[in-house]
Amino acid sequence: MNKRLAAEILDRLDEHYPAVECPLKYNTVFQLLVAVILSARCRDERVNEVTGRLFENYGTPEAVLELGKEGLISYIRPCGLYVNKAENILSTCRDLLDRFGGEVPGDVQSLRSLAGVGRKTANVVYSQGFGGSAIAVDTHVFRLAGRLGFCETQSVLETEKQLMKYIDQSRWSKAHLLLITHGKRVCYPHKPDCANCFLQDVCKYYAKHENL
Repeated sequence: MNKRLAAEILDRLDEHYPAVECPLKYNTVFQLLVAVILSARCRDERVNEVTGRLFENYGTPEAVLELGKEGLISYIRPCGLYVNKAENILSTCRDLLDRFGGEVPGDVQSLRSLAGVGRKTANVVYSQGFGGSAIAVDTHVFRLAGRLGFCETQSVLETEKQLMKYIDQSRWSKAHLLLITHGKRVCYPHKPDCANCFLQDVCKYYAKHENL
């Protein structure tokens, strides 16, 4: 991989998916934060169904705390890992009220100090909620980074570093969305649709498997 090839890959993705946007639905940065926490090991479509109901009446830290653990679980159960997620969301709400005046902080370090907010979640909120430059490595981004040849690693952190190395900083946030979109539409986890992929000639995975 090199910067020229990385730019070409992103140019093609951008051409095919010109209107990419965050797949999670939200009206405020707080709602985005909750949605991203819920998205761990859960499809975005299901998260949107859950948050669509939850945020109708409980779209602020104060309202979620009023709902309480059992009440919150009754909404988020379909997302899986609901006990842990409920505890993290409630702890995050308390932190936001006690430490940040009820507002979601706009820097990665402060975001990562919140319960249930790891590097990926912080990067998503920072980039999509605040317009910052960050690459969030979820399962789709991790898979495509390896297949396209950005890196050869089992480490999410190293994958993020390699993507940052080869992709121009001005494209970091959109690159995350472009890779996710391609992962959902073409480069599936199992049986990727290589025959109809417009990245065949620049894909390391295709070069290795085309004659198998």
